[in-house]
Amino acid sequence: MSLKNHWYIAATEAAVRKKPQAVQIFGQHYVVFHTQNNQYAALLDCCPHRNVPLSGGKTANGNIQCPYHGWQFDGAGKLAHIPATPSCCHDVRIPTAHTLAQDGYVWLCIGEPASEKPLPFPHCNEAGWTTFRMNKHFHAPVAQCLENFLDCPHAVYVHRGLFRSPTRQAMQAELRYLADGAEVEYHGEPRQKSVVWDTLQNSRAQMRHTDRFIAPNTSRVDYIFSDSKHYIITSSCTPINERETQVHTVISYKYGKLAPLIRLFFQPLSHIIIGQDIKMLKRQHDTIQRFGGKPRFYRSQADLLLPAIEAWRKALDENSPPPEAGKSEVRELFL
Repeated sequence: MSLKNHWYIAATEAAVRKKPQAVQIFGQHYVVFHTQNNQYAALLDCCPHRNVPLSGGKTANGNIQCPYHGWQFDGAGKLAHIPATPSCCHDVRIPTAHTLAQDGYVWLCIGEPASEKPLPFPHCNEAGWTTFRMNKHFHAPVAQCLENFLDCPHAVYVHRGLFRSPTRQAMQAELRYLADGAEVEYHGEPRQKSVVWDTLQNSRAQMRHTDRFIAPNTSRVDYIFSDSKHYIITSSCTPINERETQVHTVISYKYGKLAPLIRLFFQPLSHIIIGQDIKMLKRQHDTIQRFGGKPRFYRSQADLLLPAIEAWRKALDENSPPPEAGKSEVRELFL
């Protein structure tokens, strides 16, 4: 088993149907294109004839056509047509990656898939729910992106006033190790001095907040309220290389009849908040590079999920046992 045996988002189906997409994953370059009958394919993005990127070409009869001499390759990577010759008898093939479509995305697995399908996005476009999406580029590896999405203390400073503000109130964080990752459930979490909660949930309804890491590359944040409102923020991280990550986020929420109006505020605010995270992780990235290129992180009791994220990803990459499920502990935080 390896991290390369899992599914990662390459692009939206809409983008791939419009034109072939150049995608980088684990440092390798692929072209993803629409073949026929709602099928997609991914080949190494290099024409074997004169080494031009195939992503600069177009599709023709379900094949990808090189922009230099028009050579065509089918979804299996086999040379299908050379326009300058009357016949195509060359046994030329380009390495491929596994592809499938789900939730409006084209997913890639460049190894042997560990699962038949990727993890679905919860309640995506489901009746009674409102869904919108974000696609962002981070100058940070997958593990640091995941920690950022699942880390409460940073929000007091990076998103001060928008999402959280310092209150110095004590709260309980219950860390649980699961069969597919780990999660934290928060008890007694403060909500005052927050534009998000003053606008999206200004009632006295009780809140259940969980942050969940699902190995190897997914974060899920749930805010569930006793008045039936529910917000879910799910992010799927595609490793471009060791230092960069493409993050596809799906936000689905249940608010009732006012959901379309709430989106007019919630969607742009979400872009602002994630933009603040992008800037902070870029600062972190630049500092790490300035001091030798290797992170040297200290850990505190408030760093809840990064140890589990790193342990799980290391276990999958080295084919070793992941952290044992069933363990739990409660820690006190001040936010």
